Amino acid sequence: MRIPVTTSDAPSAIGPYSQAIKAGGFLWCSGQLGLQPASGSFASQDTALQAEQCLRNLDAICREAGTSLSKAVKCGIFLADLADFAAVNEVYARWFEAPFPARATVQVARLPKDARVEIDAVVEL
Repeated sequence: MRIPVTTSDAPSAIGPYSQAIKAGGFLWCSGQLGLQPASGSFASQDTALQAEQCLRNLDAICREAGTSLSKAVKCGIFLADLADFAAVNEVYARWFEAPFPARATVQVARLPKDARVEIDAVVEL
């Protein structure tokens, strides 16, 4: 059974996808950009500040689903420039503690809306 999760405390989907889906004891969160929910604009052009907003958005989705981002088991980070890896790690480290979620970080050719970073997550319910 798949149950969609939607909250106005995170940006609306910009395509044909759900903010998240509850299934199999997990919350499968779609990638979040550093967009502010109310305005739909980027929190900043700074990659670290965009990463912070990505994680705030994921946290809001998790709370709507009755869980917490601290229960993430897997995250994916997509960067416009891998040179921002260290700056994003600093932000990421403030949101999680050991044992840290499994994670992949990759540089991509381009992100929606020319974002600097996108982060997705799989979270225990």
